[in-house]
Amino acid sequence: MTTPLTALELNELVAGLNKVARNLWWCWDQEAQDLFYKLSPRGWQNMFHNPVAVLREVSEYELRVHLQEPGFAEKVRAVLKDFNNYLNDKSTWAHKNAPKLHENPVAYFSAEFGFHESLPISAGGLGILAGDHAKSASDLGLGFVGVGLFYREGYFQQAIDSNNWQTEFYNPVDPHNIPLEPLLDSKGDRVICNVEIGMTSVDFQVWRVNVGRCPVYLLDTNLPQNEALYRDLTTRVYGGDSATRIMQEILLGIGGVRLLRKLGIAPSTFHMNEGHAAFLTLELIREKIALGKTAAEAQTLTKQECLFTTHTPVEAGHDRFTPDLMNYALQRYLTLLPLPFNDILGLGRVTPANAAEPFCMTVLALKLSRAANGVSELHGQVSRHMWQSLYPGVEESKVPIGHITNGIHLLGWMKGSVRQFWRAKITNNNNGESKMFRERFGADWASALNHADFWAKMTDPAFVSDEELWALRYKVRRELIEFARRKLMIQSQRVTPGDYIRFDQLLNPDALTIGFARRFATYKRAPLIFQQFENIVKLVRDQKRPVQFIFAGKAHPRDNDGKRFIQQIIHLSKHSELQGSLVFLENYDVHVARQMVAGCDIWLNNPRRPLEASGTSGMKASCHGCLGFSILDGWWREGYDGTNGFGISGDSHPDNVEEQDRVDSANLYQTLTEQIVPMFFNRDANGIPREWLTRVRRSMATLVPQFTTDRMVKEYTNKYYLTK
Repeated sequence: MTTPLTALELNELVAGLNKVARNLWWCWDQEAQDLFYKLSPRGWQNMFHNPVAVLREVSEYELRVHLQEPGFAEKVRAVLKDFNNYLNDKSTWAHKNAPKLHENPVAYFSAEFGFHESLPISAGGLGILAGDHAKSASDLGLGFVGVGLFYREGYFQQAIDSNNWQTEFYNPVDPHNIPLEPLLDSKGDRVICNVEIGMTSVDFQVWRVNVGRCPVYLLDTNLPQNEALYRDLTTRVYGGDSATRIMQEILLGIGGVRLLRKLGIAPSTFHMNEGHAAFLTLELIREKIALGKTAAEAQTLTKQECLFTTHTPVEAGHDRFTPDLMNYALQRYLTLLPLPFNDILGLGRVTPANAAEPFCMTVLALKLSRAANGVSELHGQVSRHMWQSLYPGVEESKVPIGHITNGIHLLGWMKGSVRQFWRAKITNNNNGESKMFRERFGADWASALNHADFWAKMTDPAFVSDEELWALRYKVRRELIEFARRKLMIQSQRVTPGDYIRFDQLLNPDALTIGFARRFATYKRAPLIFQQFENIVKLVRDQKRPVQFIFAGKAHPRDNDGKRFIQQIIHLSKHSELQGSLVFLENYDVHVARQMVAGCDIWLNNPRRPLEASGTSGMKASCHGCLGFSILDGWWREGYDGTNGFGISGDSHPDNVEEQDRVDSANLYQTLTEQIVPMFFNRDANGIPREWLTRVRRSMATLVPQFTTDRMVKEYTNKYYLTK
């Protein structure tokens, strides 16, 4: 007979679950997610896999009843033990290799952080990269704090109207119902700071997101004492006009530094993730002048504290402001900063004395950082060319902009069913070398997934047979197709009982499934493959070798060209011979992305080279057995070796845009028909595509361990955080 839990034991388990729910560690721990799913399967599914919302849905009485079930209580204890061990581990990589950063951490400023679908405060890849950076900083035990903004309506939700045109709507994000908590002082009161914007002192409160061991602080101006204009500053991600943008950036940069000072945090490095945070340099200069330094000394000392990462070679991605707007937005702050206004403008100009040149946040960041980097090798080259005029007399190759190629937080992106598959391989395999591997990593199986040793074993059929690998691929493709069918049915404005059958006939689990999902910026050329429309129709109609396409993504609300791309693809999916073999999934988010990178066989990426700074979506595909098919731009130019996926065109590109599109479209179709389709459908007597799976194995062995934020954060630490 099982002894009931005491009141004290119940209280400890309830408190522990609430603590876990408000720490994003759960979003890369499968057992923790399973606990909340079991409490309310429908709530977990409908509330964006949000444990805080699930615990609000489930009454405390119901939760205590669940905990009296011995099996569930034992699983809760195991998760809480893992969680506490994780938080208290003093043997991490950073404890051994970067201990001084625990006292003086890295302060990482980003206008957006993309952590999870339950916290929708990110617009795209920049935020996703920032979120993954924080997760790996936590895993490595790095001294790290993040600073961002809390957008109470987040990024827009996407809907498609009757004309197949993207429309946007916004849902308020209730901070009490998502995984964050108010930042309180020692008396239990909210921490309130202020920053000068325009002619006003604007107050802001702070929300803390617990990302494993690392805090990320989100600034929020939605306070009753602020004027409506300033309360609305933190309403939407990149919302409003240039005036809103510059005010948001003043809040992020200057306000962020003031928050850290109030908390007694003395960063060793201020890492600016894009130029949005570059006003922090002005605040650092102001502090130093107030302590008696000259303007020149203050700038030199500030430069030693700052690191800048640029993320885009697209001109429109670099914020520029007119002198009038600068004067308006900084008017009160300028009374505190004893520098002539023209000198301040000069810090943001390539040619300081050129009154016609707008103030550029990227230029400000480059001038006041000890080091700068692009996010792939090619992007580093492009950035050196792009900003060479800032360094007169310096050869382009010697322009001081390096590169660290982006990565992904592997466990955070790995789909649960695939994570369980690899965990079993690490912990249960008992033969030969695999047994030694299990003994080395079995108890800490999650860390093995970031080791090249583990992924090197993918080339060994004794470790994972072709049959197992092909079964896994069928499993995740089936999961994607069923997910897509459910989502498409929900998207439909009018669903009748007969429609259930119609939606169940969409897509084919036996077809080669090609995925394309990302921001619908025009340079990413979403419809490129359909330039070969008649030939593509022949492919999807081939009953022996069928091909199908799943698309998703959002266009910026003011990007009508991107919206036309979406409209074109949806029209083809509904009103052409591609109907049933081409679908568009609305409202792209982290959850949709995770389903697609897992279930697709091919991850298509065809940006107009060299405008893709890095890209990370294709990195998320490899660990699931999905193969990349991409222009040699960004990270793929470094990762592709001819055997681990497929390339489109070569390591160069025509200067003429129309010619580049024509050449790339032709090469895309040629590779698809001459290599990809035949290889996928070339099956042996047992129905296994051996050559295809050899390429999948090569993809896993060569790409997965190389393109992680575990590697990336270590590289930032050794190359930049620990050196000045």
